[in-house]
Amino acid sequence: MPPEPDHASTEAAFHAALWRPEPPEGLTAPAHDEVARRFAVYRNNVRNSLSRALAARFPVVEALVGSEFFTAMAGVFIATAPPACPVLQDWGGAFPGFLARFPPVAHLPWLGCVARLEWARGVAVHAADAAPAPADLLAAPDPEALQLRLHPSVALYRSAHPAVSIWQAHQPGAVRGPLPPGPEHALIGRQPDFTVVVVPVDRGSHAILAALAAGEPLGRAAADADPTAALTLLLRHGLIAAPPTGETP
Repeated sequence: MPPEPDHASTEAAFHAALWRPEPPEGLTAPAHDEVARRFAVYRNNVRNSLSRALAARFPVVEALVGSEFFTAMAGVFIATAPPACPVLQDWGGAFPGFLARFPPVAHLPWLGCVARLEWARGVAVHAADAAPAPADLLAAPDPEALQLRLHPSVALYRSAHPAVSIWQAHQPGAVRGPLPPGPEHALIGRQPDFTVVVVPVDRGSHAILAALAAGEPLGRAAADADPTAALTLLLRHGLIAAPPTGETP
């Protein structure tokens, strides 16, 4: 008599069957085809829930392609990249790359870039917290030597397409107009009030912010451009983190 499968093996087989047409082995029901029918209902419920979770994470992408098409597209993505763990906030990072390779949306080359922006916003929502630096931080005796700690939620975004403008045009109350040519850059981060901001920046400010995020001192980060605009944005939105207790910036 074969040994009973352990719980882990049963769970793995059950999970794997969610992405295949056949139900897992070992299930029983009174009617011959009842197992397949019941499991199909469960499978469809799981996939529908995941599709709605994906739409909640990428609402502008859904608005751009329409809910019906998005649901069908999400079904393909779910089948190829199902969640690896129950924490859904960690699932979906592969969706922008999937869109860049998905033939039915090849005529929308900016769609994956919009998805990257939406993913970055979601990451910012769940990023670690950090107290903002005091307003007089830049009044240090040698500001060029400052190594500013950016808030953990900060992401520096860039796209070869006008993806920032497309995303902004689909926000509540936005007035839509002609799109500028790409590329576009943006600062993404979570303010102290937990609002996530997407602030367009020019190429020079983006380069300064990227250098600061990489740990470069202010003087070196701003060697080729005026840092005033970049620093003003960071301070306005509370995106410079206070140094850890006992340290100086």
